[in-house]
Amino acid sequence: MQTKEFLKLNLEWATEKVLLLIEEMKDAPLTFPTPNGGNHPLWVLGHLAYSEGVILQERMLGEPNPLAQWKDIFGDGTEPVDDSNVYPSFDQVMAKCREVHQANMALFDSLSEEDLDTPTKFCEPQHKKHFGTYRQCFQFVANHWLMHRGQVADARRAARRT
Repeated sequence: MQTKEFLKLNLEWATEKVLLLIEEMKDAPLTFPTPNGGNHPLWVLGHLAYSEGVILQERMLGEPNPLAQWKDIFGDGTEPVDDSNVYPSFDQVMAKCREVHQANMALFDSLSEEDLDTPTKFCEPQHKKHFGTYRQCFQFVANHWLMHRGQVADARRAARRT
């Protein structure tokens, strides 16, 4: 198996597992995972979509993030709130997330094994270790989805879901 095939399996599996949990929270998307707050499912969903744009479009390709308008509500350092007026609807965020992710997977599919070693277009020197090549960017995306899975699982528990 080439590493591209392995990476694609990781991307597909991570996305599928997290989206299944988030979709189950559609009726309670602002449920915090702990009594002290944390990242609720709607924030996680928007953050993952926004972050794919940062990692793959901005850093990797040197292009604008298609969800740049979400920076102030889903970007790094933002704090999730329990006010639904702050966010686009769950359905809008889910649709945009799927749209961006599908476009990124089409981009991934268009690349060869050798293309994945292409240096990124914009990467700060301190981040080269994680984002220095296309391969590293796509691997980080898969890892990022899984990093947030536990928060959604905890929000499900807080909502008393099985």
